[in-house]
Amino acid sequence: MAAADSNTNPNLQQVFKGFSSRAENTNFRLYDFQLIRQDLINQLSIRQGERVENPAYGTIIYDCIHEPLTDALKDQILADVTRIFNSDPRLAASNIVVSEQDSGISIQADLTYIPYNITEKLRFNFDQNSTLSLS
Repeated sequence: MAAADSNTNPNLQQVFKGFSSRAENTNFRLYDFQLIRQDLINQLSIRQGERVENPAYGTIIYDCIHEPLTDALKDQILADVTRIFNSDPRLAASNIVVSEQDSGISIQADLTYIPYNITEKLRFNFDQNSTLSLS
């Protein structure tokens, strides 16, 4: 997670800055809601239990991809994704939908980046190759 710095832009309550090796630009710096989105993607890209000294970090979805998507499993995935969204105080999620995708699981949600009052609809696709894509 990134630190907040309110001194760089007095017009905003908080400005988030951070580093990401996944950044599309060459300087690898991310700011504001792009950093918040990347922090979320990072957590959804890791199987729960794989992070050293933080076994609760990550998601159970990768363990569920090859299982039949029953209502009980959808409820478990929904609870897990809701936990992840709620773990970041900079985010508010609504209209979370878990569905089956061609060869995996799809999560759709309306995400509001609270400090910026920006809302976007994101779809996270998890496939059988244990990869995450964003659409």
